[in-house]
Amino acid sequence: MLPWGRALRAAGLLRSGPGAARRARCGPGERPVGRGAALPAGPDLRHFLRGAAAGETPPEPPPGSAPGAGTVYLETYGCQMNVNDTEIAWAILQKNGYRRTKELDEADVILLVTCSVREKAEQAIWNRLRHLKALKARRQQARLPLRIGILGCMAERLKEEILHREKLVDIVAGPDAYRDLPRLLAVAESGQQAANVLLSLDETYADILPVQTSAGGTTAFVSIMRGCDNMCSYCIVPFTRGRERSRPIASILQEVRMLSDQGVKEVTLLGQNVNSFRDMSEVQFQSAAAPVLSRGFSTVYKAKPGGLRFAHLLDQVSRIDPEMRIRFTSPHPKDFPDEVLQLIQERHNICKQLHLPAQSGSTRVLEAMRRGYTREAYLELVHHVRESIPGVSLSSDFIAGFCGETEEDHQQTVSLLREVRYNIGFLFAYSMRQKTRAYHRLQDDVPADIKQRRLEELITVFREEAARANEAMVGQSQLVLVEGPSKRSPSELCGRNDGNIKVIFRDAETEDAAGCKAPVRAQPGDYVVVKVTSASSQTLKGVLLCRTTLSRSAASR
Repeated sequence: MLPWGRALRAAGLLRSGPGAARRARCGPGERPVGRGAALPAGPDLRHFLRGAAAGETPPEPPPGSAPGAGTVYLETYGCQMNVNDTEIAWAILQKNGYRRTKELDEADVILLVTCSVREKAEQAIWNRLRHLKALKARRQQARLPLRIGILGCMAERLKEEILHREKLVDIVAGPDAYRDLPRLLAVAESGQQAANVLLSLDETYADILPVQTSAGGTTAFVSIMRGCDNMCSYCIVPFTRGRERSRPIASILQEVRMLSDQGVKEVTLLGQNVNSFRDMSEVQFQSAAAPVLSRGFSTVYKAKPGGLRFAHLLDQVSRIDPEMRIRFTSPHPKDFPDEVLQLIQERHNICKQLHLPAQSGSTRVLEAMRRGYTREAYLELVHHVRESIPGVSLSSDFIAGFCGETEEDHQQTVSLLREVRYNIGFLFAYSMRQKTRAYHRLQDDVPADIKQRRLEELITVFREEAARANEAMVGQSQLVLVEGPSKRSPSELCGRNDGNIKVIFRDAETEDAAGCKAPVRAQPGDYVVVKVTSASSQTLKGVLLCRTTLSRSAASR
């Protein structure tokens, strides 16, 4: 076990093994909340017998509902993993008889799936809770109880503060505790607060097929692993989502087949470090050799032998449906063996788009971040990727104003942005998080105004270079998966090309490449060919040429 894993276990925040969930319940009727505190369990038989003796008549549950189940409103903040977590939580609640509403005023349970990666993300939740406080007060006056729950990373990081601040929140559930939601809600229904924020060494929700929150959607996210072992010094994820563990490939393939049957045309495989996937569920593969890291890259942990790796999973997923695009995020640059790059190049339905999070262009800062590579090693990987996958679209993450970052370090990041010329970028000012190595070992010594100025400079440079990269596509024909009407104009449609860049075009009749003589109109889920006529840093605009299929488009290249 890694040292931080031992620390989490010592703090009572980590469990493992099939009996751990039962052991975690402490004594009869108790549940741990953070350290040292315990909450009573839900109402027992005597509670209901007292109610019956008092002449109370319980309301008739709706068809298919479990006793005590109600109507739930779910609100999601943060990354795609939280979108997937929302779908998992809803699948569990739906199975237990809950109904879902899109109207806040109709709900008797409000659950916020939260993010903790930056202070701004947490502040959004506190602001939302202030609004919900007034709603809860009105409901109490009308004797219509309202239960509020905080789920996900912020629940894991700030459980005690969430529970104690004004006693507004009724339940708190960490990312590994969604199976416990029905019990926690039963406790809350009895008027008590309830929490479960224990991290797990093995929870992947492999047996739970998420309920897609956008019915009829053309795209979907599939979680293939949870947690992270990289321990970058700035990152809170290992402390809010725990140790790295992968879903069995069989359960992933089952979910992707189900999505294909539902007509989904694009699946994104999700994980905190998606390309370090390692399925240990099949005994015959447990002695396999560990894959070689990208050249010039290292890790803070020892190489992990055994298991079926990401290249095998990507191969199997891409074989399910030749008309379904496959993406994956978020990878770590260290885990790009040649077999993964070769597979992306060979398979027409694996998108030629890679996310290569750099975080900084300064080797000195990268070392402080514990990223495991130098600027030179990162650039060598970029060149290798572009040689292996001609025309690949690249995206990246950058942090402005990390601990100790000098103006020279910042300018090195500026020059990296210019040299690589990314198509898509995610750039943020550094926000120190408690529990991280940076919090304990480094000084957050870059003033806020300098962070903001550097961030604005990075954004400006990124947009300039992205505009140049996208302008190179003007005059080219792009295969686009139609997602729906453009937000800005109902007379236009929007979708994304293979490189995950938004493409906007006029909604008009067009021909079908299959030879259908009658003109057709593109619908969400259709593949169309669009000739690009203009480009910006974020969007391509073009003219619709025809409707086609993914396979036919690949054959015509």
